[in-house]
Amino acid sequence: MDVKKLGRIPDGGGWRGRGETVTNHQSRTDKHAKVGYDYIHSVVDDHSRLAYSEVLADEKGTTCAAFFERAIDYFAAHGIDRIERLMTDNAWAYRWSLREVCATHGIVQKFIRPHCPWQNGKAERYNRTLATEWAYRQAYTSNDERTEALAPWNEHYNTRRRHQALAGLPPISRLRPT
Repeated sequence: MDVKKLGRIPDGGGWRGRGETVTNHQSRTDKHAKVGYDYIHSVVDDHSRLAYSEVLADEKGTTCAAFFERAIDYFAAHGIDRIERLMTDNAWAYRWSLREVCATHGIVQKFIRPHCPWQNGKAERYNRTLATEWAYRQAYTSNDERTEALAPWNEHYNTRRRHQALAGLPPISRLRPT
């Protein structure tokens, strides 16, 4: 489980939508006030690589716990009805807020060593794929447009996108039909 922080897109599109380059920093900062961040919460199944993501307003403990409850339901709907372990980084929200959810579902929570993100490699790689193939693949004209594009992209990722680690098959291929 991990969270990816992305800058929100102002209505009308951001600097990408206006055709500006990354090096043109001065014009970006002058034209628009700061619009804040979205937090993309994601969970990736270790065996199948099936992923579940949501765009949420923050990364507070109650938000993380509620997200993880929905993720458990999502995985159960896809035939993953037993989760043995949850691996997260050492974020405060994960350390304290997920204890009750994990205890309720009989899940052992494991933490990576501090400053060792590669130990949570599947979630970190998923975040990179999420950024390149969903968040930055096209210029969105609004934050809502980008947010609405997440569910269809995630469906593509889970059912059609080929994965090298799965011999060129999508994650859904490693699950029993439900």
